[in-house]
Amino acid sequence: MKAVVYETYGSADVLRIEEIPDPAPRKGWARVEVHATALNPKDVLVRKGKMRWLVGGERQRTPGYDIAGVLLDDADGLTAGTEVFGMIQSNHGGGCAEVVSLPFAQLGAKPNTLSMVEAASLPLAGMTALQALRDELLLQEGQTVLLNGASGGVGTLAVQICRALGGKGIAVCSSRNLSLVQELGAFETIDYTQTSPAERRNLDAVFDIFGSLPWEKARHCLVKGGRYCTAIPKPKAILRGSLRRLGLHRAALVVVKSRRSDLDVLRNLVENEQLRPIVEKVLTMEESAEGHRHIETKRARGKVVIQIKE
Repeated sequence: MKAVVYETYGSADVLRIEEIPDPAPRKGWARVEVHATALNPKDVLVRKGKMRWLVGGERQRTPGYDIAGVLLDDADGLTAGTEVFGMIQSNHGGGCAEVVSLPFAQLGAKPNTLSMVEAASLPLAGMTALQALRDELLLQEGQTVLLNGASGGVGTLAVQICRALGGKGIAVCSSRNLSLVQELGAFETIDYTQTSPAERRNLDAVFDIFGSLPWEKARHCLVKGGRYCTAIPKPKAILRGSLRRLGLHRAALVVVKSRRSDLDVLRNLVENEQLRPIVEKVLTMEESAEGHRHIETKRARGKVVIQIKE
C-alpha cells in the first residue's frame, strides 16, 4: 500500500510517498481502508523531533492520527463495510496511508451527514475540546469560559461544544476570524491584536488552546475556585497537570484519550446540528508537505485534511 513516510527528523522536506506492507489482521484490532486523514500540530512536533523524549529516536514513521474510512474487519458491534472515523491513540501516527489498523475502542460509526473529509477532521480535535471542557474544566450551564485560540482546529470545535454544553464561550482570535467564531456560536469575542485576553476578570474557566495564555497569566482572570486547562504539553504544564490529578493544583493539562463513547458524543452533536467541522484545506498525499508547512504557521483556520481516496 502507499503511505506518506519519513525516517529522519527535520523539515517537511523529509516526507515522501512509499510502498509499505499492509497491516496484518490482529486480535482486538480492525483494519480500515482510509479515505481521509487530518493533520494536527502533533504531527509537526513529532516530525521535527520536538517529542523525541516521548516517541524515541529516528525510525520510519507515517504521520496522521485522525482517520475516516471503511471498515475491512468486524469491530465489536461495527461490521465490515461500515463507514467509520477515529483517532489513533499512538505517538507514532500511521493515518496517512491507504490502510491502517487500530483497536476496536478507537473507532466509531461516522456521522451520516458528513463526508469522509469532514469526518476525518473531527476525532483528535473534537475529543480534545470535549474532554477539556467537560472533564477537566467541569463546565456547567451558564458558566463563562475563555477560549484562547478559538479559530484553529480545536478552537472552532471548542466554541461549538461549549455552547452545546450550555457554557458561554468567549472566543479569542484575530480580527480576520471574528465573524467565523461568532457564526459558530461564541457568546463574546476578543480580538487579541487589540485587547489582551489576560485583562479579563471573573471568568469561571480558561481553556488555553493556543498556548499564549499560561497559568501565570490566566490565574488573575478567574473567579475564586475558577478552573484552568491547557492543550499545550510544556514542561510546567505537565508538572501542574500531574499535581492536578493529585488534587494539589487547579491547572489541568488535557491529554486526549481515544474512545468510542466520545466519538459517539461527537457524532450525536453533528447529527443534531450542534457541531460542524471547519476544513480549511483539502490536499492530496503528494501535497502532504504543503499541509505540514501550513500547520507550522500556527495560522490554520480550522483543519487541514489529506484525502487518500476519492
